Amino acid sequence: MDNNLEIAPSELKQTLDRGEQLLLIDVREPWEFGITSIPGAKLIPMGSIPANLQALDSGEPVVCYCHHGMRSLDVTVWLRSQGVENVRSLAGGIDRWSLEIDQKVPRY
Repeated sequence: MDNNLEIAPSELKQTLDRGEQLLLIDVREPWEFGITSIPGAKLIPMGSIPANLQALDSGEPVVCYCHHGMRSLDVTVWLRSQGVENVRSLAGGIDRWSLEIDQKVPRY
């Protein structure tokens, strides 16, 4: 697998801490988003990604995440196939984010 498809939680945290512009996209379902999310994330459930393709192809870096990183990896691969080049998936999803970066984020 192309390692450039994923971003480690620590690298995402550093990027956010530096205030770099990026689109943080939560591809989980609304009920999951209601449990917890990463601050600044925009909810676009996986099934709605195709309808939102233009918004995601803005030229800004895009980081997608889900619960454990599988759905967001699928979305990343699909977006790349549609010509969105600067997109990556958060490795391990919000679950790994909770374990490694912010323990206040509930695990479920």
